[in-house]
Amino acid sequence: MRRLIAAASAALVLGLAGLTPAAFAATEGGALPHTDFPHVGIFGKYDQPALKRGLQVYREVCAACHGLKYIAFRNLVALGLGNDEAKAIAEGYQIPDGPNDEGEMFERPGRLSDHFPNPFANEKAARASNNGANPPDLSLVTKGRDGHEGYIYAILTGYEEPPADFALGEGMAYNKYFPGHQIAMPPPLSDGQVTYEDGTEASVANMAHDVVTFMAWAAEPELEERKAVGLKVLIFIGLLTAVLYAINVRVWSRVT
Repeated sequence: MRRLIAAASAALVLGLAGLTPAAFAATEGGALPHTDFPHVGIFGKYDQPALKRGLQVYREVCAACHGLKYIAFRNLVALGLGNDEAKAIAEGYQIPDGPNDEGEMFERPGRLSDHFPNPFANEKAARASNNGANPPDLSLVTKGRDGHEGYIYAILTGYEEPPADFALGEGMAYNKYFPGHQIAMPPPLSDGQVTYEDGTEASVANMAHDVVTFMAWAAEPELEERKAVGLKVLIFIGLLTAVLYAINVRVWSRVT
């Protein structure tokens, strides 16, 4: 209960101040760019169309290097997908399973109960394919970085040509928001890289915003429910305080 009240109080302060956690964060490259995410703030809710577009960006771009191990395919129903659509997405993945009757491991099409798999068999395979870096799982990435959504968005949109006097390591990319400005991940997004079904322009900024929204949902699918409970708790505490105050005044008013 104490954690819930503290979280709700912090959200209330940020919401009333019109600020997001990203507004307080900075990297070695300077302050993060201002980005609005509708789900941030005490009354914030996830942008459902952005969540669906973000899922598309994840599947078509990010899933080549990053897993999503804490999200099961059945969870996608919360994004507005039907069971058949979620099942079709699951069946597009090959999931390791076994052993079979012969004692051998095998792969099978995914099921709704399966989680998004890691694209690499192990960490060494991941590092060998990514210039020595191990691509992080994206399930909780927005919670594990200072600046949260704002920081991830900044990294995705912060690629540019390095200054003339900057010594860029072999196989590295320059990113003005990444600590040290050298990152092993090449620019993952480019304009027109995906084709959105709803006709939204697939610019780098839009794709970054959508996929970060999706990653925020992956890290906290119950966010809207938590906020609703937190608001009810704050209202209850406010009413209880008023009642106790009124009782206190009434009791002590009789003392002369």
